[in-house]
Amino acid sequence: MTGFGKQNMALLVVREADDIGAALQRALDTASAEERPGLERALALTAEAGAVPDAELRGRWALRRMASAGYDGPPGAVAGVKALRTAERGLSLLQAVNLSKDAEAVRAAEPAAP
Repeated sequence: MTGFGKQNMALLVVREADDIGAALQRALDTASAEERPGLERALALTAEAGAVPDAELRGRWALRRMASAGYDGPPGAVAGVKALRTAERGLSLLQAVNLSKDAEAVRAAEPAAP
């Protein structure tokens, strides 16, 4: 189905890393020797942030929203989906399930706690 119905994702990932990177590069081009290390580091961090996939950003967001609702269990569980919909009342069930899948992938990629 096409269009803007409830089945579409409600979470839009906005990226401005390219614009920020270009501004940092312009600043670096004219920077003094004292400013260069900080600007180079900022440019590298911006590039790293810009390389993160949208699904990972959505998953991180979903985990934060679940945590804000007091939930810290498995993101893909029914309780996780419910917590997400409690935190973000405008989400449809399908949207919350899809976001919980992104959150599950993020959680699975995290290194195990010692």
